[in-house]
Amino acid sequence: MNIRRVPFDHPDAVKLNDEVQAEYDVRYGDGGDATELAAADFAPPNGLYLVAYDEADVPIASGGWRRQDANEEGNLDGDAELKRMFVTEPARGRGLARRILAALEEDARAAGRVRMVLETGTKQPEAVALYRSSGYDPCDKFGYYRFHAESLCFAKDLRSPRD
Repeated sequence: MNIRRVPFDHPDAVKLNDEVQAEYDVRYGDGGDATELAAADFAPPNGLYLVAYDEADVPIASGGWRRQDANEEGNLDGDAELKRMFVTEPARGRGLARRILAALEEDARAAGRVRMVLETGTKQPEAVALYRSSGYDPCDKFGYYRFHAESLCFAKDLRSPRD
């Protein structure tokens, strides 16, 4: 597997984003994640977007982080927000999400971010298990879905790795 930095609007990133949106729609019945994202959100040094490719150079997983600081949606200064973590169904169970997560944490830490935060949902038990087993703890709700009952928010201190 090969993990590459790509812009959020790269065709492979767009393809995987479309797939994850379709999966969110199946799980939640709401058309997908309505959080506004822009390619500039993931441009270094204020973010990073990664796509993993298989041996045939087919995009099979993605994820990114974007800089957040104290705002009206509940973020805190120094936050790095994890977005669009996704592994295609045929590629699941191979540790891809964990590898992408570790790379994103390392990059956010190097960029001076102090806390990685993420928003997931009650209908994504695999995601919750990944984050909990990677050292993430529940935190105050933030972001677009902070008032939704199905929203779950997690955070990990990037200053002291503990996984």
